[in-house]
Amino acid sequence: MDLEYIDGCRGRGLSRKGCNIGHYCQLNTYDYLADIPNNDQLTDIVEVQFKNTRKGYYHNINNLSLDKGDIVAVEANPGHDIGTVTLTGKLALLQMKKANLKSMDEVRNIYRKAKPVDMEKYAEAKEREHDTMIRSRQIAKDLGLEMKIGDVEYQGDGNKAIFYYIADGRVDYRQLIKVLAEAFRVRIEMKQIGARQEAGRIGGFGPCGRELCCASWMKSFVSVNTGAARFQDLSLNPQKLAGQCAKLKCCMNYEVDQYVEAGRKLPSREMVLQTQDAEFYLFKADILSGMVTYSSDRRLAANLTTITAERAMAIIAMNKEGEKPASLQAEGVVQESGVVDLATQDDMNRFDKKKKKKKNKSKGENRQAAPSADSAQNEKETPSAEEHPNTAQPRRQKGQRNGNRKDGDRKPRRERKDNTSQNDKPQETGQA
Repeated sequence: MDLEYIDGCRGRGLSRKGCNIGHYCQLNTYDYLADIPNNDQLTDIVEVQFKNTRKGYYHNINNLSLDKGDIVAVEANPGHDIGTVTLTGKLALLQMKKANLKSMDEVRNIYRKAKPVDMEKYAEAKEREHDTMIRSRQIAKDLGLEMKIGDVEYQGDGNKAIFYYIADGRVDYRQLIKVLAEAFRVRIEMKQIGARQEAGRIGGFGPCGRELCCASWMKSFVSVNTGAARFQDLSLNPQKLAGQCAKLKCCMNYEVDQYVEAGRKLPSREMVLQTQDAEFYLFKADILSGMVTYSSDRRLAANLTTITAERAMAIIAMNKEGEKPASLQAEGVVQESGVVDLATQDDMNRFDKKKKKKKNKSKGENRQAAPSADSAQNEKETPSAEEHPNTAQPRRQKGQRNGNRKDGDRKPRRERKDNTSQNDKPQETGQA
């Protein structure tokens, strides 16, 4: 039976080689020693991965030809388990030392490559995991135990089940094991994990758009504190700094060393720069670029000036000697405004939907020309149809005569009144 049809990996575009057993495959293990000749013959240690993040190291005592992605049956207690080969050769031995295995006696053996019968038993055992987890949560709740069962993993032959749980303190689960053994008829093993391990077993994607580090490549978790956020000048917002495990994000430790090293070159926040005109206080700093911005007011952003960290350190040295420069900028240097207002780069209404103009209902209506100044004044004086609906006349269409009026009944045109007033006429004088 092909592994692609068991785990649904074909639907995610994953090939059979390099795919792991389990719905969340870890494909980020890179064997950089694979091109070395006779690398597999240096050691018989093989790294095998099971569901999600669980891995183990085994002896290839039968000298099987194993490649990355092969499905093998390995020794378990009791019975056997089914897993996927992820590393072979010298790199697998190095990874085993990193796992802090105390003795080689803990390393078990690989039996064989998985047969179709082994894969059928494995598929049957995996189908029971979800129902077992839901039922075991209800049993733990009925017993009044303060714990959360986050995942259940069946062994490849179905004779053993591992229950992963989360608890704040120590839990007495002896009664729980008895009830679970009677309910599922398998051997029970309880493992307590933390919030980060639970997120790695469940899997998912982070705000960066990539697969969670704890679910892809990270195996050892280092404590993360808020000091890493302060060194990187991040906002201490728990909602932004916390990951899916409700703990501080592990990626905060990735670049903190570079920020600490770059921060040593910046001036202290308590240092005040004195010039001949005023005193300047540190407003903000760009750690990686080495640029600092100073304000003439301690609390407000006033007269902001951006200079390099080297220039700030030089001014501090001058102030200690009793000298004050004319300005923060060096002579002959013009400050460039690095502040860019994104709102002014484009129209803010560019995403709004434009309203379509309503078309005229009657196609035969004439389009009125733009009114002149005289006609606009006459329109103000004459009442509109809305003000006097009874006196309004319907508009005639082009080429249509008034059927109620005859040609002989036309009213004569009114004579144009003389708009000139008597005061405007020239006055007669008595002089010749």
